[in-house]
Amino acid sequence: MSAVYDNWERLVEAVLKREQFKQLALCESFSSSISADLSSRSSFSSSLEDFSGSRISSNTIDPGAPSSTSSIPYREVQAIKFEEIKKATKNFQHDLIIGEGGFGRVYKGWIDERTLTASKPGSGKAVAVKKCRQDTFQGYKEWMKEIHYLSQLHHPNLVRLIGYCDKAENWILVYEFMPKGSLDNHLFRRGHQSLPWETRIKVAIGAARALSFLHDREIQVIHRGFKCGDILLDGEFNAKLSDFGLARDGPTGDMTHVSTRVMGTYGCAAPEYVATGHLTAKCDVYGFGVVLLELLSGRRALDANRATKEQNLMEWAKQYLGDKRKMLRIVDTTLEGQCTREAAYNVATLALRCVSLEPKRRPRMAEVLVALEQL
Repeated sequence: MSAVYDNWERLVEAVLKREQFKQLALCESFSSSISADLSSRSSFSSSLEDFSGSRISSNTIDPGAPSSTSSIPYREVQAIKFEEIKKATKNFQHDLIIGEGGFGRVYKGWIDERTLTASKPGSGKAVAVKKCRQDTFQGYKEWMKEIHYLSQLHHPNLVRLIGYCDKAENWILVYEFMPKGSLDNHLFRRGHQSLPWETRIKVAIGAARALSFLHDREIQVIHRGFKCGDILLDGEFNAKLSDFGLARDGPTGDMTHVSTRVMGTYGCAAPEYVATGHLTAKCDVYGFGVVLLELLSGRRALDANRATKEQNLMEWAKQYLGDKRKMLRIVDTTLEGQCTREAAYNVATLALRCVSLEPKRRPRMAEVLVALEQL
């Protein structure tokens, strides 16, 4: 599989250099076909065939793509006109930016929930509009995956994708608006009040429910990039998992893992995945363990602003985890008096199991969820 992927990636790079991909990806005809199926994969396959002189199966065009892309039911996810998105965000006004990352910028906007046309600020339904970057093939892949997965996956702890726009040079996704923003902001950004212990556990439970749902499906889904920034919070601090741009279908049949290009956030990615590119659901469990430690300690997984020995949360915390007397040294000082020593120890112990260097020793997310709900 890795050999196929390497060959595929070289071909894609070559196509990008010749600007063939951009012409294809930005083709207006794509918008008329996306709601029915992903037939654009066939045309992209043909483009590679023209370049390489040999036919490549559409199933190998995107090794990171879900396995069942031939007929995707885009239920509840509708195409939204670019002009309406511009109006909804006041032409992507800078003051309406609510997030920014490698994927691009996220704006707040307002639309009519029934017609999906723009409405005046403060009226209609508030939405988050992600305007994806156009300068990389990876951005296109992630945009496609978000539509694929979130059009099919429905759960109270997954963010809802409302619509998309694929107008030339504008790859846009429109989500439900999450008024409390990301967990990352509440834990680490200045100006945010420290989250109470009960709220942190509530968020952890919500995130665990999301991952448990993904892992226990008939066709397993691995999030692959799980981190605090992907956990969004509604007005009552209910957690919803977002950002499925790196997600992958899990191994099937006799497969023990999926071989992939290593992607994600350093410090949150499982060590065996970083070393080999072998992806399993236990990689998500590792990421969840890191987030549990961040919730418990109030520290980032990696923080260059701390003393050298404390920059890597995992390395620093492991010397205290498992010891009831020392364990309190890693607990966020702002939580003093909010949780019992026993509760903190139970969370620390659970986190330690999740970040075990041996994947087989990590619990399943269903087990993690039960443990959190019993706190």
